[in-house]
Amino acid sequence: MKKMVSFAVLAAIMAGCTDLSTTDTSNMNGYGVDGFGEEALVTTETPSLNNTYLLAPAPKYYVGNAYKVEEVQYIPVEDLNYNQTGIAGIIPAELNGTKTSNGEIFDINQMVATSKTLPLPTIARVTNLDNGQSVVVRVNNRGPFVNTRIMDLSPAAAQKIGMNGQSKVQIQVMAEESTIVKNATLGTNAQPQTQMTEVTETTTVAVEPQQQTTTSPATGEYSVQIAAFYAQDSADTLAARMRTYGDAVVVQEGDMYKVRIIGLDAAQARNIIDTLRSNEGMAPGLLKNGRWINADSI
Repeated sequence: MKKMVSFAVLAAIMAGCTDLSTTDTSNMNGYGVDGFGEEALVTTETPSLNNTYLLAPAPKYYVGNAYKVEEVQYIPVEDLNYNQTGIAGIIPAELNGTKTSNGEIFDINQMVATSKTLPLPTIARVTNLDNGQSVVVRVNNRGPFVNTRIMDLSPAAAQKIGMNGQSKVQIQVMAEESTIVKNATLGTNAQPQTQMTEVTETTTVAVEPQQQTTTSPATGEYSVQIAAFYAQDSADTLAARMRTYGDAVVVQEGDMYKVRIIGLDAAQARNIIDTLRSNEGMAPGLLKNGRWINADSI
């Protein structure tokens, strides 16, 4: 039986679809307080793959700023090599007709999904690892705002791969299709690229951080934490880009992978924090000898 949703919870649901660059997600718990495990699959018609819809221009191409969910920081970034596994849920049918983070209208009968970090829109293949069934989705909204899931699917997309609740899935960005829909949205005629822009830019300046590391060994007592991920590939990608600022490494703590710039003295740490805030729109944290301290205390 479909679970009833109170007016208060529905209000929280509607708030979850706003532009995250201006939304405080620290107290959000997915789209509703009980998560997706008990949400019923509701569709009004048999879903079918619609390439015209999947590759259509969006109202805007949205990446967004860094934000936190339950003290875990997420940094949206273009990543055409994204290939992750994790838990996916189902977007509540009550959100049908609401606006997504990039200005589209959510349709429960379309193959769409949410992501914490992928640009909107992005095209991805989602495979249910319980049965091997796959579906191609258009990622057009932020979420889910819990750290236990990496994606949520529309009821139609979930039904197509046999999901009745939360399931373990593999998510693979389709680079060519994602580039096509990005170019269509931005109104450009650029040819599909196989590498994301950030990686290309990092490659051209990679020598500089290496020289810094050679001339200034990582011996300082301060570390600047940039982000934390459940997916190691995402952490590795960000760390590679952050090496333009210093000795960026990935530190595993439990089941999380944390990107940090290490070996800094107080002046270096202060400069990197200020630079990341102004240039990247990030909210970095600060550690001294492995202990958390206020990022503005130095």
